[in-house]
Amino acid sequence: MLDDWDGDLMIKALIITAPGINCDLELAEGFALAGATPWSVHINELLDNPTLIDEADLVGLPGGFSYGDSIAAGRIMANLMRKTLYPKFADALRRGVPMITPCNGFQIAVQLGLLPGPIPGSDWSDVVPQPTVALVQNDTARFIDKWVEFKVPSNTRCIWTKNITSTPETSYIPIAHGEGRFVPANETVMQEIEDSGRVACRYGANDNPNGSIGDVMGICDASGLVFGLMPHPERFLRWTQHPTWTRLPKEQLQGDTLGLQMFKNAVNHAKQNTSTSCVEQSV
Repeated sequence: MLDDWDGDLMIKALIITAPGINCDLELAEGFALAGATPWSVHINELLDNPTLIDEADLVGLPGGFSYGDSIAAGRIMANLMRKTLYPKFADALRRGVPMITPCNGFQIAVQLGLLPGPIPGSDWSDVVPQPTVALVQNDTARFIDKWVEFKVPSNTRCIWTKNITSTPETSYIPIAHGEGRFVPANETVMQEIEDSGRVACRYGANDNPNGSIGDVMGICDASGLVFGLMPHPERFLRWTQHPTWTRLPKEQLQGDTLGLQMFKNAVNHAKQNTSTSCVEQSV
């Protein structure tokens, strides 16, 4: 796909695949429907050539069961990327590249050190940080597959979830995971994440499916660019995917779904970022 670029503004969405990843096509569709050009690359190819990340305007770490979730969910893939790819991710974030990491991607991102990221006011470093949060076994000790209530905190800095609109009946999103309970290393870490606006979305007060601390469904880094969440926004791109869409009034099925709004937010941000970069380079 990159070979077709003719110099016009084309937003390239890099999707990183690996053995066991199974949501890459849905993620690609989300980027494509939002106006980006999806570009899937296997992790082995990235490990051989990390500079491919330099060509991305957006990055997606899809959900699934990378490497069979051996040892722990996302652990192997995170370890493979820490030394070789982390510096390139840091470069991309310094360039303003939005990244989304749903479900298994979220598990990978927290172990890789991309989330919750540096404290506000600090820049991204090439030094891989130690994880300060974890996604552990659901408090039911069972795999959960259902739709849950979706809430966005008013103070979030996440560019993916800001200004999302929905009705009470359509503010739901699908989850499917066995290790999704959000746990910070300590109360200080949790308070810093809360106070800095790095909670990107929450479960409804009475709809927390896994026991996550603070009803946290997803978080972002201090820049608002890196977004990790346990639900699958890429599985809610069309209204016909909503579990009760046939019973909802037609006026509630207008506009974009929750999932598509997230992807459009990021693509619009990437377009502005890319346009600014092109202007700066031409001066």
